[in-house]
Amino acid sequence: MNDLRELYQELIIDHSRSPRNHGKLPHSNLEARGHNPLCGDEIDMEVLRNDDGVLESIGFTATACAICTASASIMTETLKGKEEKIAREIFAEFHAKVTGEDSVSYPDELMKLEVFTGVKDYPSRVKCATLAWHTLIQALSGDSREASTE
Repeated sequence: MNDLRELYQELIIDHSRSPRNHGKLPHSNLEARGHNPLCGDEIDMEVLRNDDGVLESIGFTATACAICTASASIMTETLKGKEEKIAREIFAEFHAKVTGEDSVSYPDELMKLEVFTGVKDYPSRVKCATLAWHTLIQALSGDSREASTE
């Protein structure tokens, strides 16, 4: 179990230090801003969704903790190229796991998300892990209000 915990920590550190899909998109048609008032994390999410509902590109900029940044990075890698409907289903599954509502293992293609299941034991860290996801859903919904974890 210690080896697995160390691997998870390494993955979070890697994605927080070198986040994937970090930066503004040159072309986007959806965007949202998220804020976690509990810890001060802030994130801007940009999405290019095509006419078929596929998330062609997802980018983010953030002033956030390691967990929030890593979650945004892994989320963008996971959801890029997926249909919006599938992205929303993955969000629901992710949210259920990090809040402790579901303990079934992820399918193989989503195993990277497993690194965040331990945050369920730390409610304030759940908000860090889910901020990017809530912000993405806000962007997909076309809601101009700031996404929040509260």
